[in-house]
Amino acid sequence: MTAARPSPPTPPAPPTPPADRPRLGLRERKKIKTREAIRSAMYALVREQGYDATTIEQIADRAEVSPSTVFRYFPTKEDIVLTDEYAPILLEDLRARPADEPWPNSVRHVLREAARTGVEEDVEAARLRTHLMVEVPAVRARMMESMSVTGRTLRTVIGERTGRDPDGLEIRVWAMSLIGGLLETTLYWAENDHRDDFADLVDRTLHTLQHGLGPDQHGLGPENR
Repeated sequence: MTAARPSPPTPPAPPTPPADRPRLGLRERKKIKTREAIRSAMYALVREQGYDATTIEQIADRAEVSPSTVFRYFPTKEDIVLTDEYAPILLEDLRARPADEPWPNSVRHVLREAARTGVEEDVEAARLRTHLMVEVPAVRARMMESMSVTGRTLRTVIGERTGRDPDGLEIRVWAMSLIGGLLETTLYWAENDHRDDFADLVDRTLHTLQHGLGPDQHGLGPENR
């Protein structure tokens, strides 16, 4: 007698838009559902057998799609780990902050809220994702490649808010410093067994970028030794 095939994991619901944001159309909602099904299938397989042993064919079978569909949504296996639905929403939220709000305050508010929400919605997935960033060189390398794309998008938003040239040196340096800082924050969180509150770590990162190192607030500076 053939054993019943286990059902694929139920993907989490896509982020709920606030009342002032138009709801996504049916086609976009289906795309998000498919991406989440693929990602959930991969996470389940990685938990069962590890990252290296997990293949695109296995992911497609578990998600009940074809391998070509997986590649249509995610060019590489590493992209399944790294790509999420929140980056476009994050940029929208930055654009939606009050025009007279200082830019660093806008960034701090939006990123802290995104960090808190991203972890709370599926803390186990967040921990697995960041663990793979630390442990799998291919994932970390792909993350570095994607940083330049995210940085260019962020530069555009900064230019809109500040009236500065998004291709100017200062904007480029600030944007990539932020992206690099968030990457290091993610790695630090995972390397320290996810003990700290991730939103608090993001807040510390943004404070450092805005104000510099300053006195050591954790009792390690020369004045506290």
